[in-house]
Amino acid sequence: ELIDILNKAASVYYQGKDEIMSNFEYDRMYDELSALEKESGLVLAGSPTQKVGYEVLSELPKQTHPSPMLSLDKTKQVDELSSWLGGKEGLLSWKMDGLTVVLTYENGELLNAVTRGNGVVGEVITNNAKVFKNLPVNIPFKGRMVLRGEAIITYSEFKKINALLSEEEQYKNPRNLCSGSVRQLNNKITKERNVNFFAFNLVSAENVDFKNSRKEQFEWLKTQGFDVVEYKEVTAGNLEDTVHWFEKAIVNNDFPSDGLVILYDDIAYG
Repeated sequence: ELIDILNKAASVYYQGKDEIMSNFEYDRMYDELSALEKESGLVLAGSPTQKVGYEVLSELPKQTHPSPMLSLDKTKQVDELSSWLGGKEGLLSWKMDGLTVVLTYENGELLNAVTRGNGVVGEVITNNAKVFKNLPVNIPFKGRMVLRGEAIITYSEFKKINALLSEEEQYKNPRNLCSGSVRQLNNKITKERNVNFFAFNLVSAENVDFKNSRKEQFEWLKTQGFDVVEYKEVTAGNLEDTVHWFEKAIVNNDFPSDGLVILYDDIAYG
C-alpha cells in the first residue's frame, strides 16, 4: 500500500503538478516502508527504495530449463473435465494470456528469470524481471526456489501505450506488447510498460512441507509476496457452476485470459 502511495506522490512531484503530500510526510512513509522491508525480508520491484540500474544488452542469452515446460491438454467440454477430475479435488484458475517466465530465487534474492521459449530452451531476462511492477526482488524464504508464472500487461495499460504510438507501430493485442516488453534489450523500456507477474506453478522450494497440496503452495507463495493467479477449489460436483462463475467474471477483467486451467490439488497424484 505504501509503495502505491509513494510512487503516486513521486510521479506527481516530478511532473511539476500540485503535490499530494509534504516532503516530511513522504520521508516518514518512505522510512516506514524501508523498516517494513527490512523486517519482512520482502522487497517488491516497484518499491521506491529500489534504485534500479538500467542495463542495455546486445542480445538476450539462452538457457536450458531444468525440466521441459510441457503444453496443456485442451478440451471445450466441461463434462470431460469432470470425468478427468473424478473423485479428486482440483483447482480451477485463469489461463493468463501473456508470456510464461521461470524464476529462480536463492538466499532470498532473485537469481535469474528465463522465458518459456520453446519449452526446452528460453531467453534469460533477469534484468527485465527486476523491473516488473509487482515482482518481489527479495523474499523472506532463504532456500532455493523455482516457480513459474505469467508476465502480462493489462488492457488499460495496453490502450495507454498504444495511444502514444503511430498507427503503424501499434501492437495488435496485450500479449504481443507483453512479449516485446519482457524481451527488451533495454530494461528501462520494460519498466515503463508496467508488466505484472502472476505465479501459477511452484516447481520446487527446498525443505518446505506443502502437505502434498497445490493450494498450500499457492497460499505459501502469497506469504512470499507473489501475486498468484486467481483460483477456485473444485470437485466434479461444482465444476460446471464454477466454470460459469469464471465465464461471468471475465467480462470485467482488466487482464487478458484465453481460457481456464485445471490441476489436481494432490501433487503426487497429479
